Amino acid sequence: MKSPRVPVLATLLTLVALNCGWSVAHAQGLRSEVGKPLQQASDLLKAGKAREALAKVREAEAVGGKTANEQLTIDRMKAAAAQRAGDYSAAIQALDNLYERAGGSEKGQLAEQLASAYVQQRNTGKATEWLNRAIAAGNNSGTVKQMQAYLQGASGDYNAIAKDAAAAVSGAEQAGRRPDEGDLLRLADAQQRTGNNAGYVVTLEKLLAHYPKKDYWSAYLSRLPRKAGFADRFALDLLRLRLASGTLSKTDEYMEMAQLALQAGLPAEARRIADQGIKAGVLGTGPEAARHQRLRDLAVKQEAEAQTNLATQATDAAGFKEGDGLVKVGYAYVSIGEVDKGIGLIQQGIAKGNLKRAEDAKLRLGMAQLQSPKAKSTAVQTLRSIKGNDGVAEIARLWTILGAP
Repeated sequence: MKSPRVPVLATLLTLVALNCGWSVAHAQGLRSEVGKPLQQASDLLKAGKAREALAKVREAEAVGGKTANEQLTIDRMKAAAAQRAGDYSAAIQALDNLYERAGGSEKGQLAEQLASAYVQQRNTGKATEWLNRAIAAGNNSGTVKQMQAYLQGASGDYNAIAKDAAAAVSGAEQAGRRPDEGDLLRLADAQQRTGNNAGYVVTLEKLLAHYPKKDYWSAYLSRLPRKAGFADRFALDLLRLRLASGTLSKTDEYMEMAQLALQAGLPAEARRIADQGIKAGVLGTGPEAARHQRLRDLAVKQEAEAQTNLATQATDAAGFKEGDGLVKVGYAYVSIGEVDKGIGLIQQGIAKGNLKRAEDAKLRLGMAQLQSPKAKSTAVQTLRSIKGNDGVAEIARLWTILGAP
């Protein structure tokens, strides 16, 4: 990790007046032998010539009999020029002098600058010492937090990073704010490094909820099937989540998903998957193009047959003691676009009871409700009510983030 660049204090930038025609001698009441080289240093800094500016500051510094005001102005200009020139030893000397004469909030700003300069020198001990002084003086700026994370990481104290980041995330949540993405990433990294796998997964879920980027989806979904107790029957559900999150990209994944949909008795879904694969350019091309087409043709054939038989299957399922048949037929109706009819059948199946897996049935209901304008408002409630340790609860939570499949 690169050392963070030393930021230049706003007060220093104001004093060197890089963007205006400020006169050092006039503004500070300096003698000409001090004010003239400092004014030249200001002009040189404005032109981006930091080393030349630092040389002019040293001319002013060499003048004898300086007043306290003259020394203060020299130190301010020296700190700005030295930082820009990369002479951190000179910057530290000037900033230290300024710190001794400062008061109130300025001490916190100067302590931050000193910490930054020591970071550039890779002196983490002194950097940490000055950073703690900055925080004690009430400086909780974004750069202070970034430097704190850097120094904790450099020391290998990932427990401290996790504690600090967790506090920042919790504070944002309690205040009703979205946690900062950087704080969530720091927390996730620290949890991984300390072996807190359960905490890492929870933090990943928060990243998905607040910053649903493909990288976070890939990281979470690649871990989910490796979770202890995760059931193999959710293989199709995982691929559905990948497709909906934009992280399904391989030919084999599209083929597997279409085949699993056919096995689940959902040929309409299989056909749509094949169509999406073809549109994405991952199916229908290359040496396996004919195989891809055969799979799609099979899906089209079974889709036509299923639409003819679904009504009969629904009637048969209504006569079963168990509600599983109605749930299955109901979701088949959802897959062909008859969403509200499917929702009604799924609800009948759940009400009938004697379900092999009641939480799975609620998952299908919630996924169906997400696709219905009439029932969408109740979908999140359904999905959040799902419990289980076999993956069903995680899949349900992920659909509350993604929306309709």
